[in-house]
Amino acid sequence: MRTVADRVRHALCFEIIGLLLVTQLSGWLFDAPLVQFGVLALALSVLATLWNYAYNLAFDRAMWRLVKRVHKNLLERVLHAFLFEIGMLIITLPLVVWWMEYGFLEAFNMSIALMIFYLVYVYIYNLAYDKIFPIAEPEF
Repeated sequence: MRTVADRVRHALCFEIIGLLLVTQLSGWLFDAPLVQFGVLALALSVLATLWNYAYNLAFDRAMWRLVKRVHKNLLERVLHAFLFEIGMLIITLPLVVWWMEYGFLEAFNMSIALMIFYLVYVYIYNLAYDKIFPIAEPEF
């Protein structure tokens, strides 16, 4: 299993890279004021960092309990990414509605677009991270 320091590095690198990518793409794609969207993106990044840490810890523990390993196959990686993004949608949608002063449908559409981006990004990032920093099997 990953150490606390490794999980912190994982979460911070994920959010920094993601924040740089999504702020530029979303400002352009949604024609949102860059400062307003940038503040929202930063707030979502903080929430995502906290969710990322808790979610990955819970997912690894669940994998260990269910299948006695923490290395993910393709289907498990897809499930991991999808469940992460569904959790983010539930956590962040009210903030997007409030901060951007969007109606629910407009905020939902923006959130779905961000979710699609992050579904791809979370899969690629985690695959690369696991290759660069391999997971050690836990010793119980």
